[in-house]
Amino acid sequence: MAYYRSLGTLPKHRHTALRSDSGELLYEELMGEEGFSSDSSLLYHRGIPSALVDIRPWDVPDHTLTPNDPLAPLHLKLHDLAGAADGTDLDAVRGRRLVLGNSDVRLSYAHVNTTSPLYKSGLGDELVYVERGSALVETQFGPLEVAEGDYINIPRATIHRWVLRDGEDARLYFIEASSHIGPPRRYLSRYGQLLEHAPYCERDLRGPAELQLADPSETDVELYIKHRGSGPSGISGSIHVLPTHPFDVVGWDGCLYPWVFNVNDYMPLTGKVHQPPPSHQVFEGHNFVVCNFVPRKVDYAEGAIPVPYYHSNVDSDEVMFYVDGDYEARKGSGINKGSVSLHPGGHPHGPQPGAAEASIGKDFFDELAVMVDTFQPLSLGEAGRAVNDLSYRSSWTGGRWLGEGDR
Repeated sequence: MAYYRSLGTLPKHRHTALRSDSGELLYEELMGEEGFSSDSSLLYHRGIPSALVDIRPWDVPDHTLTPNDPLAPLHLKLHDLAGAADGTDLDAVRGRRLVLGNSDVRLSYAHVNTTSPLYKSGLGDELVYVERGSALVETQFGPLEVAEGDYINIPRATIHRWVLRDGEDARLYFIEASSHIGPPRRYLSRYGQLLEHAPYCERDLRGPAELQLADPSETDVELYIKHRGSGPSGISGSIHVLPTHPFDVVGWDGCLYPWVFNVNDYMPLTGKVHQPPPSHQVFEGHNFVVCNFVPRKVDYAEGAIPVPYYHSNVDSDEVMFYVDGDYEARKGSGINKGSVSLHPGGHPHGPQPGAAEASIGKDFFDELAVMVDTFQPLSLGEAGRAVNDLSYRSSWTGGRWLGEGDR
């Protein structure tokens, strides 16, 4: 988004010489979107940013997708996935597991407890929600602290790593796009400023405040890259070995950089009757949107039913990640903290039996969830298949089920 920042040492004009204290020419890199036609930043490096000494393949985690066929509503228990709680050392790059995905976006999850290698995505922006715990995300633009409730938006090709302190762990929910991710266009002026009706503003965004300079003597540094490939999933991995550490940026400026937004800074919109999901939107990418459901006052018209009405989103699949609180509409379904529900296009969904009646007269909902709506069907990743609660499909009929329920 077009929100200018600068850090460090810069020349007076673009594309003019900037030299180190010893007189050596520094190397300018334009990092930009849409072929020089959208947001960009200029970075000034000590070393040549394209220098390589070796290239090796990286066997990326399983990205195989299985269609949701026959069509079914799904409940996926992410906290049942193996992770750091089981004593395994996992990091946020190699330890994430694919839950759901399509060609536009992939939703992954990881419970991590160790520092990741250096990494960048060549596929698209990555939006990561911190469900629990904290970490330091070191980037070539500078470090960013993240903690529970933070989203961090990491633009495509941004070199970074997740640093976990000794004895600490974090639960992370990854929204990996094949495009860029930013505020909905309806929240922005034609010049890119967040407007008055937007539920957050630039003051709520945290960008890097200092540079991240590594030891210049460090050599043969590995960088993990996820990118388009020829395998069954269309995604491959490579390891580039760099002659020196890529955190060598002495200055940068522009409108493209990683930033953090905390869900508690989101200002929910409410009304006399139930507000539809677009009123909860926080971000968008190509062919998908991201919404927050946060603790809030709810509908206040006489006789208003605060829980959602039954609805068929015939053009989209709806994924809800239940983070915290008490979910009025889902009581009796088996859904709890750490659950993901998928309600696919073509299947009507809504509150569990009795939830609508029980909600009448409530004036506040204590719930926290992250929703992703996609405009292409979602398929199951290996993690989603591993924690699929097959009983969910019969939760609206009190468990009555005529089929065997296996796939």
